[in-house]
Amino acid sequence: MPHTVGILSPGDMGHTVGGVLRQNGLRVITCLRDRSQRTRELAERAGIEDVPTYPQFVTEADLILSIMVPAQAKSAAIMVAEALQQVDNTTLTYADCNAIAPQTVRELGDIITAVGGTFVDASIIGPPPRTPGATRFYASGPNLDTFSELNNHGLDVRALGNEIGLASAIKMCYASLTKGLTALCTELLTAASVLGVSDALTAEFQLSQSALFERMERGLPSMPPKARRWIGEMEEISATFEHVGLTPNILTGAADMYRFVGDTHLADLPPEARDKFPTLAELIEILAGNLKSK
Repeated sequence: MPHTVGILSPGDMGHTVGGVLRQNGLRVITCLRDRSQRTRELAERAGIEDVPTYPQFVTEADLILSIMVPAQAKSAAIMVAEALQQVDNTTLTYADCNAIAPQTVRELGDIITAVGGTFVDASIIGPPPRTPGATRFYASGPNLDTFSELNNHGLDVRALGNEIGLASAIKMCYASLTKGLTALCTELLTAASVLGVSDALTAEFQLSQSALFERMERGLPSMPPKARRWIGEMEEISATFEHVGLTPNILTGAADMYRFVGDTHLADLPPEARDKFPTLAELIEILAGNLKSK
């Protein structure tokens, strides 16, 4: 049973997960060396303790949850593996909870197990767990006991089997729908604006695709602050599909759309600045304006 959980790193998702675990009886720590002021403030808000060095972080943690952008997942695993070689912690479990391809996560598993750690492939489906029942943590690997204990501390952990890669696979397939559809909706609405048919298309959507259009109105305005993070996720999904013999091009296109959105000033907003988010119409007007200016 874990008594101390380490979070790498306490961003929007990570600090919320840490806060839930702390509220449900666990000690939660992180190492904020070289982290941004915003990350420090989020960690403090969640009551997550800062330890000064990564060797101390690895020594004190029973379980480490890696929750970060896909591009940083491998360097985080290498950093923990190097720290683990310097300390005496033969019972550490490392759970990679990032949106990465199954073939990528297997590489990370080899990095951790090579130095004596236990590795868990995990993935998060849903928003930061502010509301009970909204977020699932899928997990796979040969030893899930420590990670599965988080079921008793406020999280919804669902085991998929003992094969590393299964938890990452379900995330890749699920996010290809949710975030791929968001990218497609963003592209088609921007094109409609440039082509001068926004009002007619909106009326048609409200008539024949009302549920989908409500989803656009509800979800798209909060997307820009996450757009840059989602570029790497789309690329990992592309690599996943290519690995099994399917075209990667649908999701590389989604990555291109998130790069396009990431070039706007809206992408500089923090996810918590909801009062500054645009309406759907305002978002599309900004994107169409950026397109016309190129």
